[in-house]
This record gives sequence, structure tokens and C-alpha cells, in this order.
Amino acid sequence: MADSESFWSDLPLGPGVTVVCHDSNGLGALAKPAGVLSHPNALEPDDRALLTAPYQPEGEFYGWMPPGATVAAKLYLLNRLDSPTSGVILVAADPALAASIRELFQRKRVRKVYQALVFGVPPQPVQLWRDWLRVEKGDGQVRAGTGGGLMAETQATVIRVSRAHPPLALLKLEPRTGRSHQLRVQCAERGLPLVGDQTYGDFKANREFARATGERRLFLHSLETSFDYEWQGRTHRFVAKAPVPPEFTKLR
Repeated sequence: MADSESFWSDLPLGPGVTVVCHDSNGLGALAKPAGVLSHPNALEPDDRALLTAPYQPEGEFYGWMPPGATVAAKLYLLNRLDSPTSGVILVAADPALAASIRELFQRKRVRKVYQALVFGVPPQPVQLWRDWLRVEKGDGQVRAGTGGGLMAETQATVIRVSRAHPPLALLKLEPRTGRSHQLRVQCAERGLPLVGDQTYGDFKANREFARATGERRLFLHSLETSFDYEWQGRTHRFVAKAPVPPEFTKLR
């Protein structure tokens, strides 16, 4: 059964991936480490992916045959994170439930909270960022920039500022829209590039930071996802939180 403990404990999880939580309806959340793919780029299993099982792009689900089972198991992917980003990814074991939660994402009924480490310090402790964001996709690559496209909104709150040189700030980012590379572009646009961002970041500062700390990852983490959803005539509350990676706590 998709709502059983054994279903979740026996998932063919990828490297470092853990189950954060799940409910009795078959809705769950996984914590993805930086560098792990949300799904393979081909139909074949990929050891670098969220699950080490075949992925079906059309249905957006992983499928595999558990040991001793006569029916294949499926786990539906409800959202994605870029490979360098760590944190919460939602999944569902029921296709109808998956469709319902995906609709909540489309209707912007899902609250997402990220933590980000950036070079520089915002001029104000709390800001609402609004930008027109254009996204270009081709040859398997995604590139975004401001000017044209769709509106992107994010609330940014300063959590802590370092005494380092150059200064660093730990931010809480709450996107109100879900554009590709939204947070990375909006930070860079304000002179606050994400530490470790190899696409929109400050490459010289990244190299100096890596030499000083030994850390080369993108410092963007999907901390928490929460929402209410209707299922089988009842309203359910779902909250998933992925622990902040230890490297984020090194800020002084």
C-alpha cells in the first residue's frame, strides 16, 4: 500500500536522499542533496537521480518493481529543483492525488521557503522583489534574465550578516511565483549573487570562497513547503521541512 510505512522505507532512494515525511493519503516529501537530479534526463535509471529507478517523463513518475511484488510501484514527482539546489521535493504515490497537488502549484497555493547565502548585503532587512523574467530553453540548457517575459515576485528577509570580506548575508527567500532560475536571477540582478552560482554568480568571489572554505556548492536550499489540500472530502495540512545543510551554518 502507498500509505504504508514499508512503501516509504523501501523506496529506491538516490545518493543521500532521505524521506522527510509522508501522510496517510500517499503524499510525501524527500530531501534532495545538492548535485542530485530531480529526475534522469533519459528513460534509463540514473545513479545521480532522486530515485535509482526508471523515470517516465509523460506521466512524470518513477516506476519500479519491488522485490517479491507482482505490481509495479510508482512515485509521482510534484515539483523539481535544479541539480545544484538542495532541499524539499514533493512526491505522491497516487496519480489522482498527484494531479490535485500539481493544480495547487499552478494556482499558487503552495508556500515555499528557501535559504540562500549571497555575496553582499541587502539595503533593507525585508524587501519585495518584482521583476519581469524571460526564460530561454534549448539544447538541454535553461537561461533566464530580466526584461520581458513573466512577472516574478519574491520576498527576501535578512537572517544574518557576516563579518567576512566581502560581506555575506544569509537570506530567507519566499517566492510567490515559480519561474525557472527565479531566485538566482533576482539575487544577481540586485548585486547579491548566490555563493557558488556558476551561471549567474560572481565567478572570482566563488573561487576565493571555495579556496577559503573548501565549499563549492550552490548555496540555495529549499527549506520548507507547506499548503492545505482537499482529499476525499476532507481538508489536510501538509508541511515538509528539510534540515539546513551544515555548510550553511558556517557563516560568521
